[in-house]
Amino acid sequence: MEKIAVVTGARRGIGKGIADKLKENGYTVVYSAASEAMDGEIYCQCDISKAEDRQRLADFVIEKFGRVDLLVNNAGVACKERLDILETTEESFDRLLEINTKGTFFMCQLFSNLMISLQKKNPEDYHPRIVNISSISAYTSSVSRGEYCISKAGISMATQLFADRLAEYGIGVFEVRPGIIQTDMTSTVQAKYDKLIAEDGILPTRRWGTPEDVANCVLAAASGALDYGTGTVLNADGGFHLRRL
Repeated sequence: MEKIAVVTGARRGIGKGIADKLKENGYTVVYSAASEAMDGEIYCQCDISKAEDRQRLADFVIEKFGRVDLLVNNAGVACKERLDILETTEESFDRLLEINTKGTFFMCQLFSNLMISLQKKNPEDYHPRIVNISSISAYTSSVSRGEYCISKAGISMATQLFADRLAEYGIGVFEVRPGIIQTDMTSTVQAKYDKLIAEDGILPTRRWGTPEDVANCVLAAASGALDYGTGTVLNADGGFHLRRL
């Protein structure tokens, strides 16, 4: 049976790495992002902060494939300007919460209801899952981008909430927390993190992470092997989460 995956924020970086890895492992993948068409892939434009875009994406998937087996909520934005929390603007705060947290929450809501309705039609051959991509910033203080940290902490709680609510339907919900991942978005802080990793030992595993490291965690959650542990957090962070002396 063909399995259909939807990956948001899939044009580049972590999202594209996830989408490509799923495709390599037999999924038919709908790539999605806020910008216009992506050549060579099944693509549907979606700004997850907009209800009409979220609905259009869901409609696109059902009209084209009749099912969705995996939703990966990866889409998100960083601060346009890093400001101390004593100076952070409401505009920046609202933007990050609107996209990162609210967008992810309502993507979960929309696709959860869709998955439940599909499951009722074919319960024996349908085992959908949701994976939310958050960040080590969900629990790590960065006072120069507090709104980003808060937005990612919100994704963590959304994951717990939907894992709880969907457990009765056997729909697993998981969170992947990337750490310091080498993408175009982190290129502006390359030197800073090179030093933190190589010289200061901020990570037990002394290298940058890659989109593939994150994608492998998504693949594990999507496999079904972790379903009894719905709500599980998978850390793709080189051991950053460890408390060390």
